[in-house]
Amino acid sequence: MTLLKTWASQHPRLTAWGALAVGMVVILLWSAKDVGLLPTQLAALVIATILLAGLCVWIIGWEDQDDAANAD
Repeated sequence: MTLLKTWASQHPRLTAWGALAVGMVVILLWSAKDVGLLPTQLAALVIATILLAGLCVWIIGWEDQDDAANAD
């Protein structure tokens, strides 16, 4: 458990990406359960959702970079 906490503190963006992606995929699967999508369609949506979560974390990270640049 300590190893996991250490890794998460050393890689906050990857941790945020993973947490956001899990939450978004759970919501996606719950929302699409009665839609009748084909497995390939559902897989494509899951992949797109994971990539979208990474994009969101990356964009939010821009603010951190701006704050660090203004601090100098």
